[in-house]
Amino acid sequence: MAVDKKIFPTKGNLMATKKSLKLAKMGYGLLDKKRNVLIKEMMSLVEKVSLMRSEITNSYAQAYYDLQLANISKGVIRDISDSINIETGVNIKYRSVMGVEIPNISIDTKELRPGYGFSNTNSQIDKAYVSFNKVKELTAILAEVDNSVYRLANEIRKTQKRANALQNIVIPNLEDTVKFIADALEEKEREEFSRLKVIKANKEKDVQL
Repeated sequence: MAVDKKIFPTKGNLMATKKSLKLAKMGYGLLDKKRNVLIKEMMSLVEKVSLMRSEITNSYAQAYYDLQLANISKGVIRDISDSINIETGVNIKYRSVMGVEIPNISIDTKELRPGYGFSNTNSQIDKAYVSFNKVKELTAILAEVDNSVYRLANEIRKTQKRANALQNIVIPNLEDTVKFIADALEEKEREEFSRLKVIKANKEKDVQL
């Protein structure tokens, strides 16, 4: 690993580098914890959709089948569909998971009241209307999960990148720098000890003379 040789091997720099190393390890621990929490949250959302996959697939298929039958029974029902009110009861709130804003989508529950008249419609159109209302609710769930998974996956990728940089670059470099400074100080102490021994020996020799 690379060692910053511009750092002078002093006790002050050794203490400062050890402090930086401690903070880097602490930062890695926090990032690792954050990553695990985000992954757990994302997997719970994926599991939620997996459990509903059959219901979602069947509901979409049923809705379009009912629409096809409605078109067959009354011709193309574009004019009727245009009379359906636009949904305005969609509510979006956010909750924070380790700093990531996750959407929570809900639709106001209300009694189904088709906006079209009954003179030019039939029960098959009503059935299609009910089926697509269910699809609307499931679409809100899908939108919530898709957006949440995207946000979580993006943050997991960023967190993983930062954690890898700390684990594979920053921490090893700091450890090597600590070793470099410690070894240099130890070598300096040995040299100083040897120098003092020589001085002491010379003094004792002078005394004997």
